Amino acid sequence: MLNWESVEKNKMSFETISVVGLGYIGLPTAAMFASRKKKVIGVDVNQHAVDTINKGQIHIVEPDLDMIVHAAVTEGYLKATTIPEPADAFLIAVPTPFLPIVNKNDIPAPDLKYIESAAKAIAPVLKRDDLVILESTSPVGATEQMAEWLEQARPDLTFPQTEGENSDIRIAHCPERVLPGHVVRELVENDRVIGGMTAKCSERSVELYKTFVKGDCVITNSRTAEMAKLTENSCRDVQIAFANELSIICDKLDIDVWELISLANRHPRINILQPGPGVGGHCIAVDPWFIVAKTPEQAKLIHTARKVNDSKPEWVVDKVKIAIADFLQVNPNKTAKEVTIACYGLAFKPDIDDLRESPALQIAQNIAKLHSGLTLGVEPNIRVLPNYIENIELLDFEVARKEADIHLMLVDHKEFKNEKIKNKYLIDTKGIWN
Repeated sequence: MLNWESVEKNKMSFETISVVGLGYIGLPTAAMFASRKKKVIGVDVNQHAVDTINKGQIHIVEPDLDMIVHAAVTEGYLKATTIPEPADAFLIAVPTPFLPIVNKNDIPAPDLKYIESAAKAIAPVLKRDDLVILESTSPVGATEQMAEWLEQARPDLTFPQTEGENSDIRIAHCPERVLPGHVVRELVENDRVIGGMTAKCSERSVELYKTFVKGDCVITNSRTAEMAKLTENSCRDVQIAFANELSIICDKLDIDVWELISLANRHPRINILQPGPGVGGHCIAVDPWFIVAKTPEQAKLIHTARKVNDSKPEWVVDKVKIAIADFLQVNPNKTAKEVTIACYGLAFKPDIDDLRESPALQIAQNIAKLHSGLTLGVEPNIRVLPNYIENIELLDFEVARKEADIHLMLVDHKEFKNEKIKNKYLIDTKGIWN
């Protein structure tokens, strides 16, 4: 249990807070601290993001965030830069991607290069009594690895791995646990898992987060905190894999999976999730691999779930191929080049603009590569597609509905739920138009 008397006795205010990485987690976190009248320095290697934020604007889509950032910048509590500056606390919220697969088990290894770069970037401006928190979702042991990088860069300071409670620098892991589209509210209301490398590291971290967090701050060690986030998302991945596998089985047996799940869920102790085209985003589609990579012989169920969900996009593309063949058989006067396919939704989940690890985007891109005709993308949350997306024409819903021969529902955005497409050549991976 945390000794709150000890916290109050040793309390040292955080006058300046630095957030390294101003993406979907870092920027909202920086904004929340700034909204509590704390001086916040946001750091990012993306000059466009830095310039946008310093104008009081945002470069991502997240409800209510634009107003908070605008107020924080206007009032002088938030600024962005590409070079770290001295602060009392540093929160690292950078990506943790994977290295190319080189092993025979087809298991991707985590790439900690961005965490290493962030650690080396803040090292020159660290001073005694500073707090460094890793928020990036990471494999078990990453916080300790970050501490080692910092110690190598600053041998004049002491760190928890060698000096324990007497260290100059406090280090902890605190994973984000928010839902895109609800980040502002959940940053405040959700409980936080605080994994300090020592008890004092945890105490200082709780003091920092209590600046705006109304949820409980639950203390553990850094390794358990790392594993907690991975466990949450791996559990979801396994549950989704069951639903996705069930949808494939039902298709084979000519059973309506949506009706089946609805019936099964009438049991008081059953709650089957809804299937979809796959699993995407920067969490559920990624985090389980950190466990699998660390313990490949033990994480068999988690590994299987990943393979099930990763294979679902290919299954959807195969359904589109069948639809094209059926359409051409009924319309022998047309060629494949004259067949137009509309893909409804490109983001990785409903009502956001985030394309990271999106199975819908993967499916649309694969269709555009294999199909000689026109591939349309309908994504109400994006005005212009990134340059790396080729051969997909972004159009609004009404135009796509009129022009397309084959319709593919991939993401159940709110704009689509009130619409209806009745067409023989409809593939509905979300079950909202069937």
